[in-house]
Amino acid sequence: MKAIFVTLGCKVNQYETQILQERFAQAGIEQAGEAELAQLCVVNSCTVTASGDKKTRQLLRRLKRQNPGAVMVLTGCYPQAFPQEAALLEEADIVTGTTNRGSLLDLVQAFLQNRQRIVQILPHQKGEAFEKMSASRFMERTRAFVKIQDGCDRYCSYCVIPYARGPLRSKSIADMTAELKQLAAHGYQEVVLVGINLLCYGQDLGIRLIDAVEAACGVEGISRIRLSSLEPELLSAEDLARLAAQPKFCPQFHLSLQSGCDRTLKAMNRHYDSGEYKRLVGDIRRAFPNPSITTDIMVGFPGETKADFEASAAFAREIGLAKAHVFIYSPRPGTRAADMPDQVPQSVKKQRSIRLIEVTNQTRRTFLQSQVGREEPVLFETTQTPYGTEGYTPNYTPVCVETDEELCGQIRRVRITAALNDRCLGELID
Repeated sequence: MKAIFVTLGCKVNQYETQILQERFAQAGIEQAGEAELAQLCVVNSCTVTASGDKKTRQLLRRLKRQNPGAVMVLTGCYPQAFPQEAALLEEADIVTGTTNRGSLLDLVQAFLQNRQRIVQILPHQKGEAFEKMSASRFMERTRAFVKIQDGCDRYCSYCVIPYARGPLRSKSIADMTAELKQLAAHGYQEVVLVGINLLCYGQDLGIRLIDAVEAACGVEGISRIRLSSLEPELLSAEDLARLAAQPKFCPQFHLSLQSGCDRTLKAMNRHYDSGEYKRLVGDIRRAFPNPSITTDIMVGFPGETKADFEASAAFAREIGLAKAHVFIYSPRPGTRAADMPDQVPQSVKKQRSIRLIEVTNQTRRTFLQSQVGREEPVLFETTQTPYGTEGYTPNYTPVCVETDEELCGQIRRVRITAALNDRCLGELID
């Protein structure tokens, strides 16, 4: 049997899809090639935005057209957050959520025996344990993801993720280091520690994220440790000092902002204000010699006035973001924000999105220009661009080098010589 696995959404989803691929491969179910028809299609869904749900539905329909007769599986956050809605998607033969990934292979085998549709979306339970899982490799990637945390208890007024992901829970440091050793044995030099609310790691174990980072940095064969998205109010000065003491730690901080307007942040039920965010960015820049600050920013939150938006745009410009993902607010049923008054018209949201993208594109160009002249270790990817082979510095600046050498998977020293709109150019110096 040949299968197609498609992931929508975050790095946690990408990691979990890799786990599924490995489990299915152990049962003899291989990945279908580009030109091959699949007998099984698995969609691991995202539900952060309404557009994400729409993409999931469209993807299911397209895969079913392209692979007639294939067993169609829908799993992940969308059915977990909206089980009744997902259960109505007739294109899916099997529908599960985020709670019973481990039984997905059994469900597929059960469906193949009797061809009876299966909808099995189990609720999260208070006190549930972290699901034991580990990955040994990542297809066509030079860096690996390791999920060490799941769940969220922040309940931002616009977000369904606490319902999709359940309570806070963490992977033990022993399990994490064992997985890292396995990845190092397969040649991975860089690992990204990922989670749903990563800085809440260890609350159920009596430890903290920095303890996991220090343990990860101690694994022989791993040259770089990177963190995924962080909630800014949970990162302390002590954390920064301990991170800065780790030579393997990559100083890219993806600090989720959402808005630079304090009135909007309060309505969102975020647990910081713009002043706290600005102070944290300053602390990071004092602790690390060449860090990058990246973020997510939402436009069009209910009640966001023109003045609120202008304040948010001005703040993004002031912070000097290395990169920002700008996205439009979309109402999620069951959240407080969906029922708030003064919903912003879609046309206004689009205009604000365009404007904020322009602002953050400019801060990105400024940041990339600041990297010119630096000498940095670059981990090269398989990606070939019109500018040469692409790789990333510790602060996640993309750098392209023209060379005849095969660089994939190597860390090489590079002098950055020029900055374009979305990447830098460089030359090998070793």
